[in-house]
Amino acid sequence: MEDFKTVSASQTIITELMIPSYSNFGGKIHGGIILSLMDKAAYACASKHAQAYCVTASIDTVDFIASVEVGELVSLFASVNYVGRTSLIVGIKAVAENVKTLSVKHTNTSYFTMVAMDENHKPIQVPGLILQSHEEKRRFYQALQRKELKKNFRKEEARIKLEFDEKEVIDILKKERCILIAEPKSD
Repeated sequence: MEDFKTVSASQTIITELMIPSYSNFGGKIHGGIILSLMDKAAYACASKHAQAYCVTASIDTVDFIASVEVGELVSLFASVNYVGRTSLIVGIKAVAENVKTLSVKHTNTSYFTMVAMDENHKPIQVPGLILQSHEEKRRFYQALQRKELKKNFRKEEARIKLEFDEKEVIDILKKERCILIAEPKSD
């Protein structure tokens, strides 16, 4: 089983204090700061599992559940949920803690697809995953299902783009919040 690793072997927690320079004009922490921290956590988790440099291939559905305040501690919990041949899906949960009030809130959830690379920047095979708990099996299966949904979404998106007929969608667009201006006719 040396080509396989447990989920716990690479689980990663990163905690960072949210400082004033991370805030936006509304006084909340910029979403980009949270995304950057999530990317770091995904890299740390994936590279521990792969024992190799990993790059971010995609980020699926970043859910912003609650805002983060200056002064809160944000902890990112990263776990390998799925492995393919060269890729890994890392699930990340972000939690903010107010150290004065001891309140804790779930702020973000996301799934990062990471690809392991060799020294020549070519994808390399990653170890398989040993699924020990009900939760680990559920996460692996759900990641597999999300991969299938993503593939179907890409196909549907390509179909919509290819089959776009302006004349057929005018009535639909007239019901939306847009103004339709006819293009000038060329002579």
